[in-house]
Amino acid sequence: MITASEFRNGATFELDNQIFQVVEFQHVKPGKGAAFVRTKLRNIITGSTVERTFNPNDKMPKAHIERKDMQYLYNDGDLYYFMDVETYEQLPISKSTIGDAFKFVKENMTVKILSHKGNVFGIEPPTFVELEITHTEPGFKGDTATGANKPATLETGAIVKVPLFVNQGDIIRIDTRTGEYLERA
Repeated sequence: MITASEFRNGATFELDNQIFQVVEFQHVKPGKGAAFVRTKLRNIITGSTVERTFNPNDKMPKAHIERKDMQYLYNDGDLYYFMDVETYEQLPISKSTIGDAFKFVKENMTVKILSHKGNVFGIEPPTFVELEITHTEPGFKGDTATGANKPATLETGAIVKVPLFVNQGDIIRIDTRTGEYLERA
């Protein structure tokens, strides 16, 4: 069991036969009245977010989320195939289940498959990935005083903002949690 006073970002629990993950939380102690916990929760199955307040003593059962390392192989239309690196068993996952984080994953990359009681609900790419820039406009000399950025298309098809000195063919490091450029590799 987990109490509302123990909420942290990323904590998962069951509520009303649904599985929720804490996105944001705030412990509030008003000048008058009882304390409460204001939260923003994401339903891990549907992806929807809700805002809810809890009494700090409210108890909910913890949800055990399984994270398994699997290697991305290929996609076949709407299905994406992943291989268990220990048993070599292949698992097809639909495009709607994968989510937005997949835009930084390329073939043969190892990702974590997230599931609850055997039901796959998403993937977690590595925190940092190195990808090649396939297209970007050239930067102009002397245009760097403002710290300007330009769009760049990566080998996976994702578009990120990069500094003007980064060119087509460069390999860059990306933070997959925020989708931001970190450095050239």
